[in-house]
Amino acid sequence: MSTFVSKIKQLFNPSENGALSTSVPFRGLGDVGGNIVSKTKGDRVIWAIVLILTLASLLLVYSSTGSLAYRLSKSNESYLFKQLAFIILGLLIIYFFHKVNYTFFSRVALILFLVSLPLLVYTLFFGVQLNAGSRWIRLPVINMTFQTSDLAKLALFMYLSRMLSRKQHVIKDLKKGFLPIIIPVVLITALIAPANLSTALLIFGTSMVLMFIGRVSTKHMLATIGFAMIPVALLVMIAVTNYDKENHRAKKLPEVFTAMKRLPTWIGRIQTFLYSKKDDDNEKLYQINQAKIAIANGGWFGRGPGNSVQRNFLPHCYSDFIYAIIIEEYGFFGAAFMLMIYLIFLFRCIRLYRKCPFAFGAFLALALSFTLVIQAIANMGVNVGLFPNTGVTLPLVSMGGSSFFFTCMSIGIILSVARNVEQLEGSQLQKVEAEVEETAAVNE
Repeated sequence: MSTFVSKIKQLFNPSENGALSTSVPFRGLGDVGGNIVSKTKGDRVIWAIVLILTLASLLLVYSSTGSLAYRLSKSNESYLFKQLAFIILGLLIIYFFHKVNYTFFSRVALILFLVSLPLLVYTLFFGVQLNAGSRWIRLPVINMTFQTSDLAKLALFMYLSRMLSRKQHVIKDLKKGFLPIIIPVVLITALIAPANLSTALLIFGTSMVLMFIGRVSTKHMLATIGFAMIPVALLVMIAVTNYDKENHRAKKLPEVFTAMKRLPTWIGRIQTFLYSKKDDDNEKLYQINQAKIAIANGGWFGRGPGNSVQRNFLPHCYSDFIYAIIIEEYGFFGAAFMLMIYLIFLFRCIRLYRKCPFAFGAFLALALSFTLVIQAIANMGVNVGLFPNTGVTLPLVSMGGSSFFFTCMSIGIILSVARNVEQLEGSQLQKVEAEVEETAAVNE
């Protein structure tokens, strides 16, 4: 992994020693490109990862949208250009956010958090319905839907980072330290969970990791996790007790359960995950079985770019199950490379956390990187059958939507922190060089 990282560094730095610098890379690309690249600051490895993932996204979306284009009587190229437009706009969003001083996000964190709460309530009752879940609201002017949970997640981690950085002197205290931090997490996850349980669990898990790193009392965290596990355990118990193991089929749920919109879906997914067999053939297993066939077709080296067969049978192969297409077309090694890319991204952000001198920036970069990588691992785990179906996308790779833009915002904020750290290191280096020159002049 260290060899790969060093190669990436050298790729983005024309200097002989391979060290990261603010000099203009790729001088042969022309003055315009050079000027743009010279104005991009922050961690160049993260920039390289963004470019690799977006390039992979173009190839995979173009390859996997053939059946979708056929069903909607559109050309396959239309989705390619649409994804290209999303990527260009996403890169502009990253560039804009990485130019903003990250301390600005501390000032707007409370406002965004307070705005996200009524938006989640509105979405829960009046949002766009899909699969018995209300996750989206439609913007009236541009006629585009977006998941309010994406905004709430970003706002929560900004606010959580702000509170963790400000409460370090009382972080072990229940009333002064723990409650002001955990209450926002509970509010956001409770409002998201009825329509999108998987996202709520991912947000809760990331928050717990961040709180652990932020020195929150372990006994308070364990008590919170224990309370949170009660409804999850009840859900699993309901799924187990309402399954006929002898006849190998789900029992009819009582009306009290079917009245809850998403509860039957959650129970069905748990039952499918726990009791499904290889020879089962039903609608609930169709998507999972098609993903398994795609993985089996991939082997070690894959069928080659654009040669997927299961893209014609696998539902949502351009979003939730795009990792199965990666395995089919690029094989085990391509899938492992994709996983390694996300892990390198996490490694760079942990490195950034350790180098950042200010607590808010360190916590913010870590929170946003953890949520992206955990989401990526969850998507991969679902695709290969390790987790129940969750419906989460692969960050920066799945076909573009509002979540793609919020992912770009998160990466832009991380790069804003990296840019600040880079500037501080540069000023410190200049100061040391000036002291060395001054000492040398005195000695002469």
